[in-house]
Amino acid sequence: MSEPAGCPPQAAVARSQLRVGIVAGESSGDQLGAALITALRERVGRLQCFGVAGPKMQAAGCEAWEDAETLAVMGFTEVLPHLPRLIRLRSALMRRFVAARPDVFIGIDAPAFNLGLARGLRARGVPTVQYVAPQVWAWRQSRVRKIGRACDLVLCLLPFETGFYSRHGVRAEFVGHPLADQIPLEVDRAGARAALGLAPQATVVALLPGSRLGEVERLGADFAAAAAWIARRAPAVRFVAPMASARTRETFLRKLSQVPDAPEVMVIDGQAQRALAACDGALVASGTATLETLLSRRVMVVAYRLGALTTFALRRLRLVKVPYFSQPNLLLGRAFVPEFFQRQVSGAALGAALLERLEDADYRGRLAVEFDRIHRELRRGGAQRAADAIVRLTERGASGEAA
Repeated sequence: MSEPAGCPPQAAVARSQLRVGIVAGESSGDQLGAALITALRERVGRLQCFGVAGPKMQAAGCEAWEDAETLAVMGFTEVLPHLPRLIRLRSALMRRFVAARPDVFIGIDAPAFNLGLARGLRARGVPTVQYVAPQVWAWRQSRVRKIGRACDLVLCLLPFETGFYSRHGVRAEFVGHPLADQIPLEVDRAGARAALGLAPQATVVALLPGSRLGEVERLGADFAAAAAWIARRAPAVRFVAPMASARTRETFLRKLSQVPDAPEVMVIDGQAQRALAACDGALVASGTATLETLLSRRVMVVAYRLGALTTFALRRLRLVKVPYFSQPNLLLGRAFVPEFFQRQVSGAALGAALLERLEDADYRGRLAVEFDRIHRELRRGGAQRAADAIVRLTERGASGEAA
């Protein structure tokens, strides 16, 4: 397989061994972590990884002290019931990492959890990396000082992030997004449909209400209602819903069963990228899945719903600093993809927005051009560049100058 455009040549083995403490949150972090571990293994003679890992990271050779799904919580108030458990978990991990003395600590996403670990380990002389820059440029910008105290290096997946961090004296590198490398520039729609048993000429809508259980609880009913809204107006449309776990699958099926006129939905385990390759358009919960949909060049409508108290806090304290929340609109710098937030989310609103754009050939053409440009910009060999930056950090020490 040839390297993607912009991908650096594979580095020679830079050191004989590397011991990595690593904590990844939920399925997207697990995917990033697995690619990173594979890239690190190509660069060191002997690699040992341990910490919080999902199934993909474990398959790549990471010793899992805890499963990544234990960190799959979001929001201010939503995390409160989990807080005692998370505090106990972080304290236990700190003790184990201090005893294990890794050569580097890598926190993958989950900054609310990982930055506390990073700060404690950095104070004990362990170089620390945050992989996936916390979106402080979007909300709660004061957190950038906390990140600077906790991290020797922040690895950014999006090109505009490094400028913000640099202005605040935090060492940051843009490495590109590994998903842009994993998803080909031209996805195989026909192959994906054949694998899922979908008719070649059918109009297919993918439903992705989130990878976290809380997301599916909050959005599942509206996504099911949107499918029903679309099916009443376009009965030939077929629906596929990839689920991140058995628990999210069970929850979505329950929500679907509560919609009286819900159409038949093919609910599958995992395979989100295959479902996106197969579909014509998608309803997507805000998050990494919006980027996967962009990289698949698919029409999308994005929904985001938090708990009422979290939303009140964000609005009252004016913590949000950007006008958009979906990654496509952030990358484009304008409202190109329809976004629905909190009370705006309904089956009718989501269904109407998606069907309108599916039927708009001019919009689909502009979308293909814009999404292709972003894909090529992010396609940098992200896991390989991240691995190179981490190896450089461990070789020169946390106090070394940025490359």
